Amino acid sequence: MTQKIDALIIGAGVAGLYQLYQLRQEGMSVHGVEAGTNVGGTWYWNRYPGAKFDSESYIYQYLFDEDLYKDWTWSERFPAQPEIERWMNYIADRLDLRKDYTFGARVTKAEFDAATGRWRVETDTGESWDTQFLIGCTGMLSAPLENRFPGQESFNGTILHTARYPKGGLDLAGKRVGVIGIGATGIQVIQTIANEVGDLKVFVRTPQYVLPMKNPKYGPDEEHWYKGRFGELKQNLPHSFTGFEYDFQHKWADLSPEERRAVLEEIHADGSLRLWLASFAEIFFDEAVSAEVSDFVREKMTARLKDPKLIDILVPKPGDYGFGTHRVPLEMNYLEVYLRDNVEAVSVRDNPIAEIVPEGVKLADGTVYPLDVIIMAVGFDAGSGALSRIDITGRDGMKLAEEWGREIRTTLGMQKHGFPNLFMTGAPLAPSAALCNMTTCLQQQTEWITDCIRSLRGSNKTVIEPTAEGEEAWVRHHDEVANATLIARTNSWYTGSNVPGKPRRVLSYTGGVGTYRQKCREAAEAGYQGFAMS
Repeated sequence: MTQKIDALIIGAGVAGLYQLYQLRQEGMSVHGVEAGTNVGGTWYWNRYPGAKFDSESYIYQYLFDEDLYKDWTWSERFPAQPEIERWMNYIADRLDLRKDYTFGARVTKAEFDAATGRWRVETDTGESWDTQFLIGCTGMLSAPLENRFPGQESFNGTILHTARYPKGGLDLAGKRVGVIGIGATGIQVIQTIANEVGDLKVFVRTPQYVLPMKNPKYGPDEEHWYKGRFGELKQNLPHSFTGFEYDFQHKWADLSPEERRAVLEEIHADGSLRLWLASFAEIFFDEAVSAEVSDFVREKMTARLKDPKLIDILVPKPGDYGFGTHRVPLEMNYLEVYLRDNVEAVSVRDNPIAEIVPEGVKLADGTVYPLDVIIMAVGFDAGSGALSRIDITGRDGMKLAEEWGREIRTTLGMQKHGFPNLFMTGAPLAPSAALCNMTTCLQQQTEWITDCIRSLRGSNKTVIEPTAEGEEAWVRHHDEVANATLIARTNSWYTGSNVPGKPRRVLSYTGGVGTYRQKCREAAEAGYQGFAMS
């Protein structure tokens, strides 16, 4: 039997929970569908060893309710996945959200009916909905690249993607373990399991700039400190460049070389993402500044590794790419792991992985590394991947996967021309696709969507869709801003280059969280300029 509702939400993560709550407060009939068996989104799926925040816990928060904020207490600056999952469950319980969710079901198909102006949505469990609004809160990093290498099915041991790590964990004690990939996720895994496994092979293709994490425990004094800042954080986070509490404070040209070095040393010692997000904005635009800051980070890494062979494999070289144009990982004694006798860094930059064979990993030159467990930290089809994996058909038979397969385009990162009444969060061409403290941006997007739906209903209209001209204007503005950065020239998941055949475009809006927020506000205040209501 098909259920008729006002809005269907896909996902029960940070965006989905808050979106459902807001629309329910509007008096709408709203339901959520979640593939997992519980709430949490990325913090439900990513339970690999070492998974934790690299946003400070007290800013990775909902800020619409002061009591909701203050009634939860964090144990440390950067908590681990189990604590974060408990927080997500606290939110769901406190706001009584579970009653409006179907868990353990995956949306497989959604089709827009132009005659009714509504969506027909189906799941893999046989349920179907007739809904006016379809809202994809599917996450920006939730479509794992699981089938990455030939022969994976032949492996005699255990092979898995980090985003599909089992709830009960794995017994790695004494095992021969291989980790493929050293992005933020791979680094967390490697530094966590090195002292547990018998032998660890780390397959390294692209060296990463890394920053040390300082993660102090929180007691009553720290709790009083950050909870007392609720008003300040609520006011400032949405208007900073990246949605964090810190922002760029220095201009490169204003400081002497000695002063610049002092700033870099001070911020590096903070043990957070400040060096990336609050040192010098010029690292994103000026090649000379990028090179100098990159040299600084290389120097810090080299001093810890010492071994020339390890330095060659693990430290980016001048000319590879600039610090900050990739996602910057935080780590805790990660580099020191490679100094252990049971750990080996295997470079696959010039000798790539050819296939997975029954006994382990085989490289192009024929070398085979025998393994019991292979952990693939090989990333995601970011931004567009989760929605592209659903069969979504818009107006006139348009397929979202086909449209994004030709060119990745959105309007404000929240709607797509040709797909009326389909809203999305964490999608391409908005800061939430990569360059934002997620809760800051996802709150802003869901609030904008709620306001938009309220305005539509208040105007006695039933359908909203971006115009072709409105979408073209946003894409043109997005590209103009993005192409002025060094990010656009770098191969990474930020540009979709980690997925073969994916159209290249900087996935995230790079003009800043505060600027994006203002652009969204301006569109709404101008009567949703760039959108057509009917």
